[in-house]
Amino acid sequence: MEDRIFLSSPHLSDEGYEMEYIKEAFDTNWIAPLGKNVDEFEKEFAVKVGSKSAAALSSGTAAIHLALKAAGVEKNDIVFCQSLTFSATANPIIYQNAIPVFIDSDYTTWNMCPNALEEAFEKYPEVKAVIVVHLYGLSADMDQIMEICRKHNVVVIEDAAESLGTYYKGQHTGTFGDYGIFSFNGNKIITTSGGGMLVSKNEERIAKARFWATQSRDQARHYQHSELGFNYRMSNIVAGIGRGQLKILDERVAKKKYIFDFYQRGLGNLEDVEFMPKNELDEPNYWLSSMTVMGKVRPSDIFSALEAENIESRPVWKPMHLQPYFEKYTFVGEGVSEKLFENGVCLPSDTKMTDTDLKRVVETIKELWNK
Repeated sequence: MEDRIFLSSPHLSDEGYEMEYIKEAFDTNWIAPLGKNVDEFEKEFAVKVGSKSAAALSSGTAAIHLALKAAGVEKNDIVFCQSLTFSATANPIIYQNAIPVFIDSDYTTWNMCPNALEEAFEKYPEVKAVIVVHLYGLSADMDQIMEICRKHNVVVIEDAAESLGTYYKGQHTGTFGDYGIFSFNGNKIITTSGGGMLVSKNEERIAKARFWATQSRDQARHYQHSELGFNYRMSNIVAGIGRGQLKILDERVAKKKYIFDFYQRGLGNLEDVEFMPKNELDEPNYWLSSMTVMGKVRPSDIFSALEAENIESRPVWKPMHLQPYFEKYTFVGEGVSEKLFENGVCLPSDTKMTDTDLKRVVETIKELWNK
C-alpha cells in the first residue's frame, strides 16, 4: 500500500518560524493562556487581512458565538444562515437560543444566493443577523449581499473559516461585514492545531468580545463577574504557532492554486465534470479543490476508488436544512445546495502533495471514465 494522501493536513513552515515563537514562550516561562504571542498575533493578523482589530480565540466556532453575542442576538431572534456549510456555522445560533433560517446557495459562487436572501427578508423582515460563508475559499457575492443587508439594516457576520487568503475585488474576505471569523483548525490553510480569530472595524466590540472570552472578569482585585463569561481565549503557545504560520500564508495559497490548476488540467475535460466556479471578482485561496460529477460516474464511485488507493477525499458539506438536528427550521431556496451536496467531490488538497501524488489522484479518477 502506497503512502496515505491526505485531504488537507497540517503543514508547518520549513523555516521553523513557529518554533521560534514557541521557544520564546518556553524560555520566558510564559505558557499561560495569555501573553506576548497572543497580543502580537492579533495585531499581525489584523494587519494581514486589513481589519482594525482582532481577538484571538479558542476556535472559529467561539468567534461566531461571540460575533452573534456582539450583534445583540438573543432568545427567539431570527438569524439567516447559509445552509451549505459545516455545522459550526449554525450551532452558535442555537447557543444564543435564537432561530436559524437557512438560505440556499447559487451555482455562480456555491455560496449564499442573493435572490434567496431577498426572499428570506420578505418573509422575515425582523431578522437580527446574517451569517454568510465563503465555502472552500470561494468568495460569496459580497457586493449584492452587503447591499441587501444594508438596505435592511442588519448585522453581517462573515464565516471566513475556509477563506483566509481569499480576496473579493482586492479585499480580504472576512472584512466586508460587521464581523469576520477565521479558523486555524488542523485542516485549514494555516493552522495553530486549533483556534480562531474574530475581526471587526469596531474596536470597542472586539474589546468586549475579549472580555466575554476571558470569563467576563471585571476590573477588580477580587474575582468579580457582572456578566456571563466564556473560556474562549487562545493560549500563548497556540498563538506562537499562528504567528509563524502567518508568515507562510501566501506560499500556502500559491500551492493550493497549483493543486487546483493541476486537477483542472487533468480532469476538467472528463465528461460531466465541472469544477468549482472561478469569477472575475474573486481570487480564491482554493482551500479544497472541489468538483461536481453529473453522469454515470457518481461521487461514491470516486470516494471508493480513491480510498482503495489510500487517498483521502470527502463529499461536499451536507446542507444544514437536511441535517437531522436542523431539519425543523425554515429553508429558503430552490435546492441548489442539495444538488451540490449530491454531486460534489472534495479532492485531496494537501499542500505537502508532490506532482507524483497529484498524478496518482488524477489517474485513479480517470480510470473510472476509462472502464
